[in-house]
Amino acid sequence: MVTLTTAENALKTLYLGVVANQLNTGINPLLARFNQTTSDVWGKEIRKLAPFGINGGIGAGTEDGTLPTPAQNNYAQFVLELKNLYGTIEISDKAIRASQNSSGAFVNLLNAEMEGLIKASKFNFGRMLFGDGTGTLTTIQLQSDNTVIKVNDVRNLMEGMVIDIVDAATGAINVAGRRITYIDRANRLVGLSGANIDSSSIAEFDIVTVQGSLMKELTGLGALFGNSEKLYGLVRADNQWLNPYKKTSAELTDVVIQTAIDNLEEVAGSNADFIVCSSGVKRAYQNYLVTNRTNIDVMNLQGGYKAISYNGIPVVSDRFAPKGTMYILNTSDFHLHQLCDWRWLEGDDGRVIKQVAGRPVYTATLVKYADLICDRPIGQGMISGITEQ
Repeated sequence: MVTLTTAENALKTLYLGVVANQLNTGINPLLARFNQTTSDVWGKEIRKLAPFGINGGIGAGTEDGTLPTPAQNNYAQFVLELKNLYGTIEISDKAIRASQNSSGAFVNLLNAEMEGLIKASKFNFGRMLFGDGTGTLTTIQLQSDNTVIKVNDVRNLMEGMVIDIVDAATGAINVAGRRITYIDRANRLVGLSGANIDSSSIAEFDIVTVQGSLMKELTGLGALFGNSEKLYGLVRADNQWLNPYKKTSAELTDVVIQTAIDNLEEVAGSNADFIVCSSGVKRAYQNYLVTNRTNIDVMNLQGGYKAISYNGIPVVSDRFAPKGTMYILNTSDFHLHQLCDWRWLEGDDGRVIKQVAGRPVYTATLVKYADLICDRPIGQGMISGITEQ
């Protein structure tokens, strides 16, 4: 007979390992390349010593002269607060009782909920890798009618998401907890649930975020390659090695890519091992190869992914990569620092399935406390402004 106890045991013993593996390696090829570690985590923060430059205790001299003056490695301390990543499933009491006498039916119920959780988590965590940590999904262009908004980009949106609309000037949440009911991607129109929205409560360039996520998401590539004053708690202007290689080029050729790779090697001693871009940029590169009658090499990646290759470096497209942009990375410089791997959120009694107060439903929540750091920002590159195909 199926009970809440057997459901708890299933979540803890059967599902947790599978789900954690899916979320760690199955989200996209980029995350699968990043090392995940519990090192450098101190309480609620990541504090990491990052070396830059080279040791200065080198010199040449005479046979009996003075030895070079020691000059140890240069270090700076990165500081980030661990981000709280959650994924919640919900099962009604009615569904549990209907499955009490059929273990197969209950397994199907749990499978459906876990598959939905994995799908939503893959979407959101994959998106965060390219974000800047602010949680911005897109910005408002205008309000079409009382429950429809027009946005500047629908790439990060999906039906079913629950969003907030945040005042770009003040950071105040003016519209909270609205679920996306439909998306007209051709016209960038987004329908929202709930009552009519007062036109005075939103304005052009207001920010759309996932519910409650403003300034709480992973510090992704958008932060690394952005123009913010600080990165990982350090002022960029005072630490030029925090600034990665950036180049604007409308045409994507082997020479443009190789110039970026050479710069990373010559300036930072960094060996690029992964290239990620938007699908339109990948098509532009494939078109360049075909036009120049160059063979398109295909390679297999960790996690069962396939990619085209540039001189043995995988070139992978990702739905969340910004348009017209190609990132050239040394993935060994990236670490996802975490307090622990994915775990079920447990109460004082050790239970992971809890009834929602005042409602006939039960929930269970996966949690991970983590954030992403690039040890050597100067060793990464970005080509932007590429004309897509």
